[in-house]
Amino acid sequence: MVLLGTIINALLIAVGAIIGRFLQGIPDKMKETVMQVIGLAVTVLGIQMGITSKNFIVVIVSLVIGTIIGEWIDLDLQLNRFGKWLEHKIGKKGDQGDIAQGFITSTLIFVIGSMAIIGALDSGLRNDHSVLITKGIIDGFTAIFLASTLGIGVLLGAVSVFIYQGTIALFAGQISNIVPEVLLDTFVQQMTATGGAMIIAIGLNMIGLTKIRVANMLPAILVVAIVVTFMHIF
Repeated sequence: MVLLGTIINALLIAVGAIIGRFLQGIPDKMKETVMQVIGLAVTVLGIQMGITSKNFIVVIVSLVIGTIIGEWIDLDLQLNRFGKWLEHKIGKKGDQGDIAQGFITSTLIFVIGSMAIIGALDSGLRNDHSVLITKGIIDGFTAIFLASTLGIGVLLGAVSVFIYQGTIALFAGQISNIVPEVLLDTFVQQMTATGGAMIIAIGLNMIGLTKIRVANMLPAILVVAIVVTFMHIF
C-alpha cells in the first residue's frame, strides 16, 4: 500500500496532538518554559539541517528571492486567514489555544525536511515505509509538546502531512522517471538546508526572540528547485 507510511505518520501526529491537548492544564509558567525548550530543540534541528548544503550560495539566493515573492504574495497573511477561518469553524480561541498558530507552526515543522520527501519517495517507489514511520514517531512526540502549548490546531498539521507526503508518494514513479537521480539528490540536499533556515526561524519565534514571518519564506523551496535545475542543465 503506497500510502501506508503517510497514513501512519499522519495518525501518529493526530494521536500526539490529542494527548497534548489533555496536557494543557499544566501551569502557564511551565508551558512557557516547555515552549522555549521546544523552540530551542527546533532551532538546533534547523542548524543541523542547514549545514548539509555543499553550496550555501544556492540557499542564500533561494531564501532571498523566495522571501521577496512570499512577502509580495503575503503567504503568512493568507495562511493566517485560513487558520482563523478554521478556528471560527472548529472553535474559539481560548482554552483550545490559537488554532491558526498551531496549524501554521505544526505544518511548517512537520512538512519541511528531507525525511518527508525521501520517505514519501521510498513509499511510492519501493513500498518501503520505514523512513515515514520513523518520522511519524518523532512527529508524534513533537505534536504532544506542541499541542500542550499551542492547542488543538496542531492536529491540523496531520492533514497537511497527509496531503503533502501522500501526493509525493502517489507520483513517485513519475518523479523518478522525469527527474535524474543526481538532480533529485542535489535538490533534496539544498532543500533540506533551505528548510533548515526556516526551521531555525520557527525555533527563534517559539523562544520569543524574533517574529519572523516564516510562511513568507516558503516560496524559497520552489526557487531552490529552479536554481538547482538551472545549475544541472548549464
